[in-house]
Amino acid sequence: MDARSLVIFLVIGVVAGFLASLVVGGGRLGIIGYLVSGVIGSFVGGYLFTALRVNLGVRSPILNQIITATVGAIIVVIIARLIG
Repeated sequence: MDARSLVIFLVIGVVAGFLASLVVGGGRLGIIGYLVSGVIGSFVGGYLFTALRVNLGVRSPILNQIITATVGAIIVVIIARLIG
């Protein structure tokens, strides 16, 4: 993974974490909280979408990744709230 890919991955994580916090509601997590929930959410969403064979039909790969990561981040935030 080169530096550009890493930066794009992290930005997608922050955006997904922010969007998940808007959807689920609650306090502001800050940029680090958005990053953590978004990055973990990207793995969760990617795994679930692959396992369930979900195809969003979105032509833009970046938008597809943001949607997948956001769905995963929503799941991560909800599970974290249930545990905590």
